[in-house]
Amino acid sequence: AVVSTQSTGGQPKKVTSANVSETITAVGTGLIGSTNHPDVVVSTYPGHVISLTTEPKARTHTGEAVISTGTRAKVDEFKREIEELKRQVLAEREKYQKSAASDSAVSAVLKFHVNDKFVLSPTDANYLLSIEIQMPIENVLVQCDVPIDLLDVERNSAVVSHSACNPEDKNYILATYRCQANTTRLDVKIRSIEGQYGTLQVYITPRIQPKTAQLRQYQIKPLSLHRRTHILDDSRPMNLLKLTGKFSLGEVHSWIGYCIPDVPEKCPQGASVVMYFQSSFLDTQLECSYTQDTVEFRSDNISTISILKDVITKLATQRKISLSITYELNDESIPHTLRLIHPKLDEQLLLAKKVQLIDALKELSLHEPNLDFLSPEYKDILENAEKLQASFKMQPCHLERLYGMITDLYIDKYKFKGLNVKNKV
Repeated sequence: AVVSTQSTGGQPKKVTSANVSETITAVGTGLIGSTNHPDVVVSTYPGHVISLTTEPKARTHTGEAVISTGTRAKVDEFKREIEELKRQVLAEREKYQKSAASDSAVSAVLKFHVNDKFVLSPTDANYLLSIEIQMPIENVLVQCDVPIDLLDVERNSAVVSHSACNPEDKNYILATYRCQANTTRLDVKIRSIEGQYGTLQVYITPRIQPKTAQLRQYQIKPLSLHRRTHILDDSRPMNLLKLTGKFSLGEVHSWIGYCIPDVPEKCPQGASVVMYFQSSFLDTQLECSYTQDTVEFRSDNISTISILKDVITKLATQRKISLSITYELNDESIPHTLRLIHPKLDEQLLLAKKVQLIDALKELSLHEPNLDFLSPEYKDILENAEKLQASFKMQPCHLERLYGMITDLYIDKYKFKGLNVKNKV
């Protein structure tokens, strides 16, 4: 977006915006295309250069900009240069193919840089995996040793195919994204399940010869849907988990970083550390306070406490550290968490009812020229039919996640009481 402070009293005002769908590496301004009107020049990660000008352009009756003779001559010259570069590239490629076929040829693996991100989106509680390289992508293979859901992204044009997996071999998902020509970026949304933690592996294969691929690994953490916050609501019913033993402040900090995202790699200075986290899906909260030999966790979700207890106990056992575990459960936290889940269940059930009405309402709209007699609710369903149907496609995943949370609450409640009720679920 381009903003200006002219004629607004110093307040920024958006003048124009453009979506380039690529990572921006640099932005510059200056008098480039005209001596009187400044331009904004943007370079992107794959190498494209885009210019936004403030120069008023005359337009034809169809809305197309009228290009001057001088500008058109420059464009034609650029096109000739590009065609010449393409011929040079083609000639070098043919030369390489001939040399590669000889017995004395030595194949060298081309190293390419990958611009990748794996970040949690707090608005929809999903991870966005973004892969971008400076050459066309041929395919991207995604493999994970824990259950995850791969969700569609609107701007994606890749074709995805899933392969059969055997969960007993720690292989829960294997999917291949085949990209169209000249695709340099791929975005994938990933939904994880808290308590299920492991490694997500991504193999990126560019459209080059000889064939080569790069591996990127991303950690799915036990509390993967939690994000760092700076506010804690003490009025909520909290459960307490306290662990004591012979461990250093750095060790317990590494344990927390293993379990929760957004934890700094280096342990903060001081004798004690306090951090707050919030679930991006349920909005439940978590407080971590720790010193040398002691760590306390407070949360209004008993399942969060249960996951931390299991994972940290396992990590301490691997390091042969003996832990003393005490906990205080607040019975009010169970109905409190259920009240947070309930609106989400209602939303999904209401969505199902709306989708059931779409076909009937569409048929009615074909036979009735005037739909003023419809209620505002039914008009809204007709106007947003495509959006509702797209959301409904993901409903089984949403419902399965919510039902799983309710089941975990039931299991964890009795687990802290020393009872195993998994066989009753």
